[in-house]
Amino acid sequence: MRVLVAGGGIAGTVTAMALKLAGHDPVVFEAYPAGGDDVGAFLTIMHNGMDALRAIGADRPVIDSSFAAHGVELVAPTGETLGRREFDTEGLDRPRTMTRATLYRVLQEEAARRGVPLARGKRLVSATPDAAGVTAEFADGTTETGDVLVGADGLHSVVRRLIDPAADEPRYTGLTVVYGYTRAGGLPSAPGIYRMVRGSKAAFGFTTDPEGATFWFARIPDPERPRAEIAAVTPAGWRGFAHAAFAGEPLPCAEIVAATGDEVFGGHSYDVPETRVWSTPRMVLAGDAAHAASPADAQGASMALEDGVILAQCLRDLPDPASAFAAYEGLRRERVEKLVASSAGQDVGEKPGWVYAHHIDWDTKITP
Repeated sequence: MRVLVAGGGIAGTVTAMALKLAGHDPVVFEAYPAGGDDVGAFLTIMHNGMDALRAIGADRPVIDSSFAAHGVELVAPTGETLGRREFDTEGLDRPRTMTRATLYRVLQEEAARRGVPLARGKRLVSATPDAAGVTAEFADGTTETGDVLVGADGLHSVVRRLIDPAADEPRYTGLTVVYGYTRAGGLPSAPGIYRMVRGSKAAFGFTTDPEGATFWFARIPDPERPRAEIAAVTPAGWRGFAHAAFAGEPLPCAEIVAATGDEVFGGHSYDVPETRVWSTPRMVLAGDAAHAASPADAQGASMALEDGVILAQCLRDLPDPASAFAAYEGLRRERVEKLVASSAGQDVGEKPGWVYAHHIDWDTKITP
């Protein structure tokens, strides 16, 4: 079966790799001609995400390009350490941290090594299903035909709207998140852990990689602004915005922000609490297109990885796409909607322990 995958990010590339392993013929269409503009943005793939990668033998490239996180330390607005929790990793893969650009590159390179084609500069604008399959139309005027279309095209998914024109818009969480990366020396160090700071106005987290570089993020309450305005903010603008949220507090946050150069990126945080319709007989959603979560639980990437592997299993084991999509939704909806709700109400550092132990056995047969 020829599977068109809209989106060359985390969900799209892993779905394509899993589909290839399942015996299908996937092709990935990436909207951007090159990498995105999110310099400084980073993420952590949690235990369950690493488990999903291991299910299809794709964990090693990610491990080799990242560093491990061992736990979380909580710090009060006064600077007092409130506690430390080690991740329970018995029988689980340890969480890994890396830049978003590195993860995209590693996954795309691994997909190419496995023979999955990836076409860049192919922004999906429409798709027309019929009895034989689906024809995707791109902004450059080209078309492609396949048996099914996977919408792994992110928060502002075109495929979500094609499946359900009445689908709800993503919900603004009330937070702007700024990410930064600095190699400056002399900063407070948090090797192998995430130090999570509750400031009086905003939340901050940072960790230190094995080479001494500092990865940090700030979650700052902020009125929603137009997308064009957010897109126009420069690295200096994001740095100043984050610095102002912690200036004058007895915390290391402002110091870390001030030591950051242009490797800083920000944007509004949105979630998708519920997508009423996940599929049609020829189209289906995966990753943020179906269930974007706020970043509090650090599960967006990991849930997308789970989606891709389980969707491929369903298309491998069930007799037709509609049956496969129904089984996939049945396996995923309750879990991801619970995660989105948890993340929306989550205090920084709390542990969604029920999430981590999720395990995928690639050889398990999916039944209706």
